[in-house]
This record gives sequence, C-alpha cells and structure tokens, in this order.
Amino acid sequence: MPYLNLSYAAPEAPPAAELAASLTRLTADLLGKKESLTVVRMDRTPSDQWFIGGQALGAGQSGAVLEIRVTEGTNTKVQKAAYLRAVFEVLSANFRDLHPASYVSIHELPADAWGYGGETQEYRFIRGVSL
Repeated sequence: MPYLNLSYAAPEAPPAAELAASLTRLTADLLGKKESLTVVRMDRTPSDQWFIGGQALGAGQSGAVLEIRVTEGTNTKVQKAAYLRAVFEVLSANFRDLHPASYVSIHELPADAWGYGGETQEYRFIRGVSL
C-alpha cells in the first residue's frame, strides 16, 4: 500500500497517467507492492520556484523529488537501491534535462503507524497470521 508523492518543475508537464502507470509498475515489480493499492500524487511547481544550490532551474531544465511511503522492514537494501535507480531512469526519460540533484526517497513507516481503510498494517498482519 505505498503512497508516492512526485513534486516536479519542468518546462512541459509529462503525460500524468503514463508516468503514474510507470511508477506504479516499478513499485509493484521492484518492491513487491500491490498495484491496486498504490497511490500516486503529482504536484507541479513553476520552474522559477524550484531552487538547487540557491539557484533557480535554468531555462529548459527540470527538477523532481519522489517520496514513497512503505511499511518498515518490507524491502531489502538491494530492492530499494534497484528501485531508486529505476525510478531515476523513468524520471529522466519523462523530464527534459533533469537536474542530477533530483531525489528519490523511501520513507519506511512502522506498521502500527499507518494503514488504509481504517486498519493499520500491523493489524492486517496479525489478522492474517494462522496460529
């Protein structure tokens, strides 16, 4: 049940549905998350309001930050590293002249601190365990 929040500044907006589908597929394939529960949110910021090193993006340049929330302990370091590489490649393919200081961060939340449908991830786990 990951939640992805993509903030970006770019001269042109990419096709949102295609980008969301690509990010959802990567999240399922590389992190083993359910596509049906993956939420992708996108926010576009004007380029003159995106600063790197105290300087606004240059003409024609893009910047992006993708933050994803997942349940703590559900992915290995190798999976997370592969995911970060693959997401950066997708972002680079969708945003012209993507600045290298465009970040992907995985936030791992404790299972008792988040959930969906009114139930925590921890509760879902406990409910599913056969004794």
